[in-house]
Amino acid sequence: MICPTHAADFDVIYGIVNDAAQRYRGVIPADCWHEPYMTREQLRREIEAGVVFWGYRAGSELLGVMGLQPVQDVSLIRHAYVRSSAQGSGIGGALLKFLQARADRRLLVGTWAAAHWAIRFYEGHGFAVIQGSEKDRLLDKYWSIPLRQRDTSVVLADTTREPARA
Repeated sequence: MICPTHAADFDVIYGIVNDAAQRYRGVIPADCWHEPYMTREQLRREIEAGVVFWGYRAGSELLGVMGLQPVQDVSLIRHAYVRSSAQGSGIGGALLKFLQARADRRLLVGTWAAAHWAIRFYEGHGFAVIQGSEKDRLLDKYWSIPLRQRDTSVVLADTTREPARA
C-alpha cells in the first residue's frame, strides 16, 4: 500500500535512505560519499524545504520511500529508496508510477551519473536523460547541490506527458 508518511516515520525513513544508499559506496566519487549518506539534519532540511515523502508499506512495515517536491514550475522526484532487502520487488516502480500519476507539472529527477542502475530504472518508467548544458541549467535552477555533485549527476525528465517546458 502506498500512502503519505508521517512525522512518526522519520527514523524509519532515515534508516531506509541510509541502508539503500550503501549501493552508492565505491560507485559515486569518493569525495561525494558520506557516512551516514544522509544525516538526520539533512533529512529534516529536505522535509522543511517541501519534500513530501510517500511510503510503500507491507502491513505495518515501511519498505520504501520516494519524495515529491514542487519547485517553481516543476516537481522533483527526491530521495527514492527501497530497503536493500526488498529491492527488485517492484516497490520503487510502484512508488514512481504513483507519483507520476499525481504530478501536475513537469516531473524531473536527478541522480548520480555513475548510478547506471538508477538511470535504467527511470528510463524504464518513461524518463529520458537530459543532455549537455541543459542538464547543468536544470540542476542550477531547481536543486541546491554542491558544484561537485552537479558535475557528477544527471537529470531525467518524464516523457509520459506533455507539460510545459521549464
